Amino acid sequence: MGEESGLEAGQIAEIAAIIVNGVERLERDLRELGACDCSYMHEGARFRVNIFKQNGHHAIVMRKLSSEIPTLEGLKLPPIFREIITEKAGIVFLTGATGSGKSTTLAAMLNELNQSADVHVVTLEDPIEFLHKHQRATFSQREFGRDFPSFPAGLRSALRQAPDVILVGEIRDRETMEIALTAAETGHMVYATLHTINAGQTINRVLGFFTHDEEQLMRERLADTLKYVVSQRLVPKIGGGRMMINEIMGSNLRTRETLLLGEGENRSYTDIIEASAQYGWRTFDRTLINCYSGKLITEETAINYSTNKNKVRSGIDRAKQIAGVRQMEPSTMKLDVPEDEDAGSPFSDDRRGRPSVDLMSLVAS
Repeated sequence: MGEESGLEAGQIAEIAAIIVNGVERLERDLRELGACDCSYMHEGARFRVNIFKQNGHHAIVMRKLSSEIPTLEGLKLPPIFREIITEKAGIVFLTGATGSGKSTTLAAMLNELNQSADVHVVTLEDPIEFLHKHQRATFSQREFGRDFPSFPAGLRSALRQAPDVILVGEIRDRETMEIALTAAETGHMVYATLHTINAGQTINRVLGFFTHDEEQLMRERLADTLKYVVSQRLVPKIGGGRMMINEIMGSNLRTRETLLLGEGENRSYTDIIEASAQYGWRTFDRTLINCYSGKLITEETAINYSTNKNKVRSGIDRAKQIAGVRQMEPSTMKLDVPEDEDAGSPFSDDRRGRPSVDLMSLVAS
């Protein structure tokens, strides 16, 4: 371990002790769970830290946090994100696997809100990743373990701090979900993250926090409060690096009906999203096809990251056909007609200087 990392086991343990700094919660998690999460600042640089045990010794993973707040333009997020942040009350779920960029997307949304609205934003984070400076909005950023003992307790106290917008870093249990929905019902705008991969799984996860007897009541509460479900994944792009792929579902009559009654033969969240594409909603599969058409990702990437592989293959085939037609020069679609046969021909041209016909114009007409 010393040769590979440059540090001996004892030195790593000393660094871990410095980072933990005697915080009771972190010491307890490390002792009882074998790992703990926290943030650490050194010479102006901030890090997200995970300290864990392996082979009986301490190990540390540190990720440097950016000091620059991301923007919607910088992340190349679609225009519908500007509509999302105009919502005044309700709940928005931003979902995805660990490392899919949920915190970055939320930071960009709050940054836009900071520049456009006079609101009080209370954030509950584990840990704080981006520090927002006060512009038009006022920020109260609280870190789990340092500023509040648990997410339910932090969320309860946030409701007494005159918030307009509440960010819940992650909903992990029934109690937190219950309070978040109550906040949405009482006129607050709540942004929350979940470790789910699409809209359907997100709804099922929310319902799964509650008992079967409570399911119908929870469906009614979701139908009243849910504004958007934004799910995202990071996929490799052509030329190196990764790009964000979104699925976005909003709230309309069909969404609320499906929330109340559940998905069925003629009701699915995927069908609802596809039918509402004109409003900026999109499925993962449609986004993958569009990115392939735009030569941003490969065919292999589109298929590997798809939800319905057959549908994506069909979409890629159509994209290839369209691309093939566009590559054909109009001049190749000319029909040469002998001059002595012009009379009576449906493709004839009275001007002898044009012995050919543009079939493209005929098709267009």
